[in-house]
Amino acid sequence: MKVKLEEVERYERPMTMRLAFRFGVITVTGGVQAVIRVRVSLPDGRSGQGVAAEALAAKWFEKSPEFTDEQNLDQLRQSLDLAIAHYKGHGADTPFGLFTGTYNEQQKKGAALRLNPLVASYGPALLDRAILDAVGKITGNSFAQMIASNLPGIRTTDLTPDIEQIPLARFLAGLKPAGSIELRHTVGLVDPLTAGDRTPMERINDGLPETLEEVVSYYRGRYYKLKVAGDIKADLDRLGRIAFVLDHRLPEYFTTLDGNEQYEDVEGIVELWRKVGETPALARLAQSTLFIEQPIKRSVALSRSVEPLAKLRPVIIDESDGELSSFPAALKLGYAGVSSKDCKGFYKSILNAARVARLGPGHFMSAEDLTTLPGVSLQQDLALVSLLGMTHVERNAHHFVDGMSFASDAEQKAFVAAHRDLYERKDGHPARLKAPGGKIALGSLNVPGFAVGAEMDFRAMTQR
Repeated sequence: MKVKLEEVERYERPMTMRLAFRFGVITVTGGVQAVIRVRVSLPDGRSGQGVAAEALAAKWFEKSPEFTDEQNLDQLRQSLDLAIAHYKGHGADTPFGLFTGTYNEQQKKGAALRLNPLVASYGPALLDRAILDAVGKITGNSFAQMIASNLPGIRTTDLTPDIEQIPLARFLAGLKPAGSIELRHTVGLVDPLTAGDRTPMERINDGLPETLEEVVSYYRGRYYKLKVAGDIKADLDRLGRIAFVLDHRLPEYFTTLDGNEQYEDVEGIVELWRKVGETPALARLAQSTLFIEQPIKRSVALSRSVEPLAKLRPVIIDESDGELSSFPAALKLGYAGVSSKDCKGFYKSILNAARVARLGPGHFMSAEDLTTLPGVSLQQDLALVSLLGMTHVERNAHHFVDGMSFASDAEQKAFVAAHRDLYERKDGHPARLKAPGGKIALGSLNVPGFAVGAEMDFRAMTQR
């Protein structure tokens, strides 16, 4: 099915975080969500609209101190500018053809504007979701139906010479939507862990958990993502305090460690992990750790082997996954997996998942987060990662942001009504994510389009 991108409306809206979130080199207390609404047309004359939303995040896509946080946001806006021009100029093509047919030019022009590959991919990532949402609404197909029947036209190209068409087609046809997925709670670098870490004056008292102890009691989840900061002594101390909480409150748990590029080289993170193994108080946490997420700076991550660390625990790339060729390059250096993030593009996730399926045991894809706010952004990400077979997903906006507090009352009511298994709104609080027992129900996402099922309130947003 060929489509043509006719129009793109761009909006933004601010959000305030209920708790500060520190990862890598930045502590976040608020931000901006970018929202787009597109109109596409089909050759038979039918047309329709689709939507997508994603956080504008500073110091993740581009971490150079050369750029201010506001310049980081403008870089992401530039990426979207470029993508809109490229997709409109490309004319009619399959949804996947719009992505691959403009990919090289997007990266080339992005580089000329000093946009690194991750930043350059942001614009297409938003457009691809909104376009497929429109196609699904026009045709009456859900996201799972569109991918399994390959309505977008996903195929091998010279951008992915390592992927063969027949295995790719079989992979897509075999995908089935899951009924639920487990939440992996993120523990940021400044998160309070116990009651003693938060004074009465610091408490919010909004009905949601504020410390790790309270999170464990509130959600009873099994999965936790732990941030480390690149300082071995400080990291060991904090991991010890986290382990104490998890060990004493959960009969079973699983963790992942996220370095957010804070270690200069593989030797540093190897030393940390060896000391973890030598520390009796960290024995359960060490045994529970599933993998380590990009601990090494991207400037060297894809030029040096991580085999010394990979022998101890599987390692995945995240920030270094800037291009379609990044994961194959990482595999040669000892990486076992790669992250899925909607902000990097859902077609990339699908192609990487097909690679993992071909590689077999010992290789995997993980479901990671970038302050994926409740509503459209959250739902599209959940639909993707669960369809690709991932059984747990990092979520952080459910904790650091108070539900859909950034959205209008009308939008909150619409999304709660459409997704009663996913959100709840009571006692005067905003619409909040439901995750009883640490599980997120996904049944309501099987609607025509890309897992939206409700109307966004564009009148309450700022149009750009």
